Order: sequence, then structure tokens, then C-alpha cells
Amino acid sequence: MLTNKRSSNKLNSIEKPSSTKKRIAVIPGDGIGREVIDQAVKVIHATGADVTLTEFDWGADRYLKDGTTVPPDGFSLLARDFDAILLGAFGDPRVPSNLHAKEILLGMRFKMDLYANVRPVKLLDASLCPLKNVQPEDVDFTVIRENTEGVYLDMGGVFKPGTPDEVALQEDINTRKGVERIIRYAFDHARQLSKSKSVPPSGRSSKAGSTNKSERRPRVLMTDKSNVMTHAHGLWQRVFKEVAKEFSDIEAQHMYVDALCMQMVRDPRQFDVIVTNNLFGDIITDLAAGLQGGLGMAASGNLHPGRTSMFEPVHGSAPTIAGKNIANPIGAILTAAMMLAHLGLKIESDQIEAAVLESVRQKKTTQDIGGTLGTKEAGDWISETIGQDSIKR
Repeated sequence: MLTNKRSSNKLNSIEKPSSTKKRIAVIPGDGIGREVIDQAVKVIHATGADVTLTEFDWGADRYLKDGTTVPPDGFSLLARDFDAILLGAFGDPRVPSNLHAKEILLGMRFKMDLYANVRPVKLLDASLCPLKNVQPEDVDFTVIRENTEGVYLDMGGVFKPGTPDEVALQEDINTRKGVERIIRYAFDHARQLSKSKSVPPSGRSSKAGSTNKSERRPRVLMTDKSNVMTHAHGLWQRVFKEVAKEFSDIEAQHMYVDALCMQMVRDPRQFDVIVTNNLFGDIITDLAAGLQGGLGMAASGNLHPGRTSMFEPVHGSAPTIAGKNIANPIGAILTAAMMLAHLGLKIESDQIEAAVLESVRQKKTTQDIGGTLGTKEAGDWISETIGQDSIKR
């Protein structure tokens, strides 16, 4: 069931969730966000997941209509009355300042303290990767990005604007608390990998330099630019080394971010979990998306363990193709699968992932990844394939 709250400001009237049925807030946003989230919702329903979805009209249309970005008590309501948030994309040329996008998206991350941006990078078919001789098992890692600090706090200013002496400052904020909790989250995530895969026990050494994940312990790689940003990234270095001592079952590594970019293209097999700051995470996850078929394939979650978390496809609102029924919905659909798994609905999540994999194999996809279907038709195909015995893994 999808409850529509598009025109209502009385958000506090939504009843409290029951103890069993999961409640999901759906915020499609702008541009292709609306199109791809429609397909994600369709696929969720196809699984029969025990959820209730409630749609909110936050976005450019609402902002242009009455000036509202986030209604009063909006973030508090999401945190109080919902188990998860499924988000589309924000950005509209009719709002050149992008104020509504900033207040909704960044506001949600900051005010709900969604400190861990988790982006799985998984290649579904070799034909989607631009690298030679790369198979699906070669591209399977996760980037964990600090989500509430860094240059995204918009702290700084401009002195003597418009003159030859103009000075612009942008502060990079890194706190001990913020750095430690994201690094610790990355090690915990890697430990979960060790529970689901066959890896050498912590008491035995893994093969040095091995790229075969079955022959070694899970790896957490921290990337920074501490050779230049000695103060801010010196903090990352110290905390990473301290936390790593608590996880003897995990292999800790470090690369400077420029070297990492080269290695991601040269040999992505070596990575399991990459953890980094807000800015570098934003950049390297777009590079990573290129390894799996483009931004249209990429899912993400913005998490705070134990609290209401938000899930969104990595791509933007793409206003130039909005409304043309050509946007790839797979990123949004895989985001829905990621959300359901987070909510404990793993069977339904696995069904979605299996149907998506089959759609890629049979090229029942949009044109950007080799298919001939439109956005809606691709979503229909995946929905109709959900749960079929022939695709169960």
C-alpha cells in the first residue's frame, strides 16, 4: 500500500508504526527521481514485503508552489514514525540556487546524523565494465564514506569578493568522534563479510598481496591525503591505526587517494571495504560506479545503526532526460533491495537482486546498459520476474 501525502502539511497526523509491519517514507524528489522510485516501489510490492509506504511531496514542485523545503517537524517525524526512507533525487533547473535540494538532502544527513554513507560496488555482468578481462567476481567491494563532516558543512567565507585580492576559504571539519565512528563502522562491516565468506582464521596469515578473497582475511583500506593535509588527515591516520588494533581478524591497509584511483582501475579485485572522508568518498564512488556499469546501476544507504536510515540511488535528478522514460531504474531498485535487507527482510531483498541480475543477463534493461526497454518497462519486467523458480540463486 502506498499512502499519498503529497498535499498535506499535517505530517504529525500519521499514525505510529506497528511492532511488525515496517513503515517506509518515500520521497521521490525531482527529475528522474520520480520515475525510478516509482519502479522501485512497484518491485517492493511485487515481493509481498510486509511494509507500508507513505509518499511525501518534498521537492522542487512543492518548493516552487509554497516555498516549503522541509515542513516543520519533518525530520523529527521521519525519525519518530518510520523505519526507513526511500529517496529519489534532487535538483531542478527552475531552482538555480538548489536551496531545496540542500535543505532536504544534506539537511536529512546532518540533522538525522546519518553518518555512514554505504555504497556497494558490484558488477553484475562483464559486459558492463569498461575494463578488459574483468569478471563479476572481480568487482565486489564497498565504499564507506563519512557523511556528516568535511567540506560539506559549508563553513568558510569570501573576503574582498570581486577584487584582485579576493580570498576564498572552505573549512574541512574532522572531529575525533566523527572519524572514529566511521572507521569503526568500516571494520564492523568487514567483519560481517568474514562471517558470510570462507576466509583464513585470524590466527593464520593470508597470502601476501593475494587478490583471491577466499585466500585472505577481509580488508579495510583507509584512503586520505595525509601527506599534504597533515592536520585533518593526520587525525584519520592516528585513529585508523588505533581502531585497527582492535580487529586482528581484519587486514588494515592505507593508500593515498590519488594512488587509490589508479588501483581501482588497474585491479579492483584487491578491495573489500574502503573508508574515507566525505569529499573523497563522493569522488571515488562515481569512479567505482563506472566499474559496475554507470551511475544508473549504483545503490547507496545513509545509515546510523539503530536509527531511521535513508536509502537513495547514487545518480542525480538528470533533468535533461526526465520524463522521457529512458532513465535506468536499476540503481533505485537495488537501493530498495538494500533497504529491505537493512530492515531484516532478506528474503525479499534477495528476490529483487536475483530478478535484477536476470534482467541484466537477458538485457531486459534500458539502453544505457545494452537493452531496449524504457524505464517503466524495465521495472515491469523485474517486477514480473520476482520470485520465479528459474532465477532463484
